[in-house]
Amino acid sequence: MRADVVRKCTDVCRTHFVSRKISTEACKWYQAIAEKNAVVNAFVHVTNVPKPSKAALPLSGLSIAIKDNIATKSSPTTCSSAMLKDFVSPFDATVVKLLQDSGADIIGKTNCDEFGMGSLNVHSVHGPVINPFTPSTVTFEQRSAGGSSGGSAAAVAAGMCSAALGTDTGGSIRLPASYCGVAGLKPSYGLISRWGVVSFADSLDCVGILAKTIPEIRRIFDTISVYDMKDTTAATPEVREQASRELQKRLKTWPTSESGLLSLEGLRVGIPQEYFPLELSSAVITPVRQVISALKDRGAKIIPVSLPSTSYALSAYYVLASAEASSNMARYDGVQYGMHIRPPPSSDLTKTSKIYAAARSVAFGQEVQKRILLGTYALSADAFDNYFLQAQRVRQLVKDDFNRIFRMQNFSGPSEANQDGADVLIHPSAIRTAPPLTSANRDNSGLDAYVQDVLTVPASLAGLPALSVPSRASSEQNGVDDDGWPIGVSVVGQWGSDEMVMRVGEAIETLLATK
Repeated sequence: MRADVVRKCTDVCRTHFVSRKISTEACKWYQAIAEKNAVVNAFVHVTNVPKPSKAALPLSGLSIAIKDNIATKSSPTTCSSAMLKDFVSPFDATVVKLLQDSGADIIGKTNCDEFGMGSLNVHSVHGPVINPFTPSTVTFEQRSAGGSSGGSAAAVAAGMCSAALGTDTGGSIRLPASYCGVAGLKPSYGLISRWGVVSFADSLDCVGILAKTIPEIRRIFDTISVYDMKDTTAATPEVREQASRELQKRLKTWPTSESGLLSLEGLRVGIPQEYFPLELSSAVITPVRQVISALKDRGAKIIPVSLPSTSYALSAYYVLASAEASSNMARYDGVQYGMHIRPPPSSDLTKTSKIYAAARSVAFGQEVQKRILLGTYALSADAFDNYFLQAQRVRQLVKDDFNRIFRMQNFSGPSEANQDGADVLIHPSAIRTAPPLTSANRDNSGLDAYVQDVLTVPASLAGLPALSVPSRASSEQNGVDDDGWPIGVSVVGQWGSDEMVMRVGEAIETLLATK
């Protein structure tokens, strides 16, 4: 696929430049994309250069890439799967239309794990995404960009676009953001429309944003976080208004200091003890401590909190996500939807199951097949009570834990405000830096690949906003495990407190820049 994108860029330059349809600058842009993508493999399709907007629109001048599981009618939406090879949607997803109407330039589609299922972006028919970060302290080695939105994160990190849209089901934006050294926001569930997004797990999927800085993320978030009546999972205008009113009361109490930096006097930052597991690399701990210390110096109060159900969250997540995936993947039968594969001549073509099996065995990758089987088993009569229902109970316990420790009420569900609780939580975004691609490929069939999500799935189960902020500290201070690669720190808030999460993230960004 890297070769396909390079060929596309070259053909556009040759054809349109000769006919004077694009400028010399545009041709140079295509050439730069082709050169970088030959190394990174972030893009699976590039569009023609959009015509410049005549009006001064909110997002004019921003080039934005779109993850390959978000529908666009101007380019294929393959979900990085052979099942949807060459599929072009007849419509644009709501988020894509909102971006275009606001003046943004949609420049192409980015690589991802097949149907969003993965943590390392190695489960793609287009090949793995290569992390573009180049550390100065170690010899070069290819590393994972993270998944499943690895292509979007890598495109931003490599300077191929201003920002990118991704989707986050259990950490698919925050992990790549942490590994690639960019900022990534998973919003409150239901605030950004999912209409036109190919479903993986409907109760968990969120469209989110990746960019180099928090202000760029806010600029896009303010444009696309609007109610969409076509999305049946969208938060209603009434609930949005309730949360916004309560949040604005809280934000008004934060003054601006003499230096121009946001003062965090009165902000209560919770440090969840369960988010520092044994698997956590020692290189990650020092940067997180530095962030906590910087927030304390700015006036925030640091409080310890406990979320006891966290240890069960990962298991519950994979049961629920796989169950929903098995239901969503059922539509791809090779007859009405997806690639058609003719069964072997020896097969009984009168049996529908033979036709379905032929298509799914060839067109679905191993990871998708594995999750379909796991989810189908969890929904079977023998396992439903012991697995699916138990996972739903654990999910509720995780939600209850968060509602108990936050000061702000959860307006998307029944909860009470805890005046002695936390405004936001701070914890590492990932248990380690980006894994080498050799080990990522070797371990992608084992449990190690799933452990990557251990720090991100609780916020997904509860539908809370979570932002990964790049917080790389000087390598000499990080311990023997430090390898010079990026590290992210997550800011998590109560449902609907996305603006507070972004403000704290921006404060972290500013404080680290001044050190």
